[in-house]
Amino acid sequence: MNYAHTVTVSLPYEDAIAATKQELANQGFGVLTEIDIRATFNTKLGAESADAVGDYLILGACNPALAEQALAADPDMGLLLPCNVVIRRSPSAESTTVQTINPQTMVQLSEVAAVQAVADQADERLRAALAAIEGASGK
Repeated sequence: MNYAHTVTVSLPYEDAIAATKQELANQGFGVLTEIDIRATFNTKLGAESADAVGDYLILGACNPALAEQALAADPDMGLLLPCNVVIRRSPSAESTTVQTINPQTMVQLSEVAAVQAVADQADERLRAALAAIEGASGK
């Protein structure tokens, strides 16, 4: 099992971020956190490290209804929340990569059967968001 769902789009980086946030919202996800890896590397490791990683943003996305179900089924699921979504573009790239965690990873890590239904719903919604982003880019 691959732990990520990935699309590569022709959108510029900033447009891919906006499209990703919009499509996540359309699927009932809010963005709780944003980690700008490039800015963090620049501050902590220097410009050379920041330039090497390129544009790289990690969004912590959460669908509250699904999170409630997951935590009710298995309180340890909080360790896997929120769902990470990555938008990245290396300095030499002509396209932008958008990735989401594969929620089926939760099923692999939990022994609670009810987690499967939550993972299935999250998976469907995250895949729909990625498909919409890909469609918006014309790719």
